Amino acid sequence: MTTLLVSHRLNARFGARITETVSRERIPAERIVLPADPAERLSDAKCARVETAFFSFDVFPDFSRQFFSAVRKAPRLKWLHAFNAGVDHPIYTELLERGVRVTTSSGAASVPIAQTALMGLLALARGLPHWLAARSRREWSPRAGATAPRDLKGQTVVILGLGKIGSEIARLARALGLTVIGMRRGPRKPDDPVDELHTPAALPSLAARCDWLVIACPLTPETRGLVDAALIARLPAGAHIINIARGEIVNEPALITALKDGHLAGAYLDVFETEPLPPASPLWDLPNVIVTPHNAGASAGNDERVLEIFLDNLGRWHRGAPLVNEVAKT
Repeated sequence: MTTLLVSHRLNARFGARITETVSRERIPAERIVLPADPAERLSDAKCARVETAFFSFDVFPDFSRQFFSAVRKAPRLKWLHAFNAGVDHPIYTELLERGVRVTTSSGAASVPIAQTALMGLLALARGLPHWLAARSRREWSPRAGATAPRDLKGQTVVILGLGKIGSEIARLARALGLTVIGMRRGPRKPDDPVDELHTPAALPSLAARCDWLVIACPLTPETRGLVDAALIARLPAGAHIINIARGEIVNEPALITALKDGHLAGAYLDVFETEPLPPASPLWDLPNVIVTPHNAGASAGNDERVLEIFLDNLGRWHRGAPLVNEVAKT
């Protein structure tokens, strides 16, 4: 018997799909549904029966305490699937140390995140902040001659992290005529959409070639603070930074200094060291910065894609097959 913990909202919306998968895969299953009131807790008796759990998109943030209270009281829990891709929160370390297998929904939002990153790149490359500022002043302010934007063709983008998101960004960037340098630890694959591939250790030596630094890697002890004042100083004057990964990868004070003094021409930032971004942060007011509220992956199709990954893994779990996007215990 596989006892699955799900939220009440997920059960109401997709319960029939779960039932269909359970029936098709012939999984002997019991479903335990969290209470509709986020202040209410699951009984210890029900928690004791939970073997698998789905941390679904509707749980975060209002029902997170309720969900993880149940998870922590589930001594038989063997597998948890998460709707997100990042596993830098301490709860995942806690679960892995308990011996719980953890899988993610990596790839579910890679296309919308990549499209949002390219939106930021194009907006900065084409000078959209200048036109928006002129619009707010009701000022007709065309750009021409020496003030005209540079052609993207011939510029170089370095993508730190060539996973599913980074690879999609690379594919789109090449279509725009950019030279694409990808960075990851693994070897090059035949279908990697890059002109060059290097390990992260090469980042300082490659910085001088970088017109656009796109951060798309996970937050780990090795990447925390990786883009610091020294690395930013190695970037050419007029370079741009795009961060759709985690704010803690970039030294924010160093970034702000470089944006203020003009060493960096601009930045598109979806993530920050402190979230929500404090109202007093200078990033709100810098004219060469585009800020979005950790929302680059927002898309109406994400829930369906996450569900498909979970249902596929549910069948794999029952069959004893390898799970998709399983997190390795470090």
